[in-house]
This record gives sequence, C-alpha cells and structure tokens, in this order.
Amino acid sequence: MSDSTEDLRMRDFQEDLTRLRRPRLLVSAARFGLPDYRRERMLKRLIGTVPAPGRALPRLIEEEAIQEDARRADAADYDLRRHLELVIAMMAEARLAAASEMASETTA
Repeated sequence: MSDSTEDLRMRDFQEDLTRLRRPRLLVSAARFGLPDYRRERMLKRLIGTVPAPGRALPRLIEEEAIQEDARRADAADYDLRRHLELVIAMMAEARLAAASEMASETTA
C-alpha cells in the first residue's frame, strides 16, 4: 500500500474518532488518564502487539466498538476498565499519528 493511501486511511480513522459519541464521564476519565499512557505496555495488553505509530488505531477502534456495544446492551461481560483503557489508547494513538503526520509534512 502506498504512503498516500495509508495517509488517507489514517485521516479516515481520525475522522471516525471525532464522530464517536461516548458518555462524558468515560471521555473525561480517559483524558485524565492520558498522561499515564505507556504505549508499549498498554498496546500489548489491549491488542497483543505494538505496531508502528498510527497503525494501532484501526484495531483499537474495532476493540472499543465491541466494548461500546456491550455497554449499550448492559452485557454481563462488559469491562469498564478495558473500555476506558481502549479510549485512552485511541486518544493517545490519534495524537501520536497526527504528530507523526505533521513531522513527515515538515520534512517533505
């Protein structure tokens, strides 16, 4: 896949994030947890791997959607801690992807 195609896909994922509607308390808690985000540790726990910056976002979005569906259904297997960690990771990875994109634009 070309770099321009990858950039377009990443922008699509970032747009998806801006459209997400989640409970204010969940989003506030995630923002509060951002300073403690440890990429390697959290991504290994959440998705089992530590991909290059920006590449984790699609998988995190998928995993978070599963938790959101469970929350909305009041499912017995809903895991608030995992949901919160996924939202923290999504926010952090979106910031990392944006910073990486800006850095590549300034060097191009």
